[in-house]
Amino acid sequence: MPIAILALALGTFGIGTTEFVIMGMLPIVGEDLGVDVPTAGQYVSSYAIGVVVGAPLLTALTVRLARRWTLVGLLVLFTLGNLLSALAPSHEALLATRFLTGLPHGAFFGVAVLVAASLVAPGRRGRAMATVVLGLTVANVVGVPAGTFIAQQLGWRWTFAAIALVGVVATVAVAVLAPRGERDTTAAGSLRAELAAFARPQVLLTLAVVVFGLGGLFASYSYVTPMLTDVSGLAESSVPWVLVLVGVGMTAGSYLGGRMSDRSTLATLAGGLVLVIVVLLALAVFLDGPAAAVVLLVLLGFGSLALGPAIQMRIVEQAGGAPTMVSAGVQSAFNIANTIGAWLGGVVIAAGAGLRAPNLVGAALAVVGLVLLGASALLEVRQRRATTTARAEPVPTVA
Repeated sequence: MPIAILALALGTFGIGTTEFVIMGMLPIVGEDLGVDVPTAGQYVSSYAIGVVVGAPLLTALTVRLARRWTLVGLLVLFTLGNLLSALAPSHEALLATRFLTGLPHGAFFGVAVLVAASLVAPGRRGRAMATVVLGLTVANVVGVPAGTFIAQQLGWRWTFAAIALVGVVATVAVAVLAPRGERDTTAAGSLRAELAAFARPQVLLTLAVVVFGLGGLFASYSYVTPMLTDVSGLAESSVPWVLVLVGVGMTAGSYLGGRMSDRSTLATLAGGLVLVIVVLLALAVFLDGPAAAVVLLVLLGFGSLALGPAIQMRIVEQAGGAPTMVSAGVQSAFNIANTIGAWLGGVVIAAGAGLRAPNLVGAALAVVGLVLLGASALLEVRQRRATTTARAEPVPTVA
């Protein structure tokens, strides 16, 4: 595996840590800034909105630039956002800095997976993309539990400061190790071609699968700390260790998802979504059992992150010769899922339905994602039949 891919994975490690760590320290940040847990959930949503806005905007602005320096610039913006989050004086200020930090997220992922895929043979592209995404999953094994521990011991501001340091190291690594390429002046570098890719029905269906399928994850996982402490009965000090185990499940899911995606993206997506639905329903029932809750959360992480490489491969395949913006669009869809899931989870909690209810909301969202995947598969079959029929038709002769 080229070392440049590991540098890219370090960048996704920092990005994944700052995205997910807030979920492990919502009560700490909320108490310090004087807001309740459902309101503190807005820190999840504000970051996600930043991703949704930033992915198409920054990708459009940089699509014809050298990818190496695009990646470096995005990491600089990410680092600045974390520094400002560490200094945020109020709830409103932290909402703004979380939005800023989310802006480079989607564009970085979109460019990074394409760079990684370009460095290996075609038969290994799923695994190369999975390695970049692996930084995100390792963040859940190491970064999120460590950040939660730092927040508990030193305060949440030190967590964001530590992530900013990771951003500095990642920026230097990418600047030194990423391939030095010229500006992309091909069709893939054309903004018009990139935007036209979004008109493809399969691209839109795949993005919709991300929104609803992974919305199920965030409806539950956004409130993992209060679920574990208030329902499962675990001590707050145990939460970072549970997050380590969940991160291990995510890492295993991402790794196996990459290998399975090289065989069949559709089968990988379907299997992952079915597992997510079953686990979320089980969580709603067995959340009060500490051991069962931990095992189910690990399985939730496994099933959810197994979807990542398959989604990236499918979207690139469906985009034709213009993959950059749709690849970044996956991260926009991912964070729309984050926003919708966290919001709906907070709505049912605020309505008095209890901390089990977000799991039921998540299962319903994942069911919609599975139905949309079925529609995508059916459309693919019809397109293949139409192509086969057109090739089989005799060519008319001129008398």
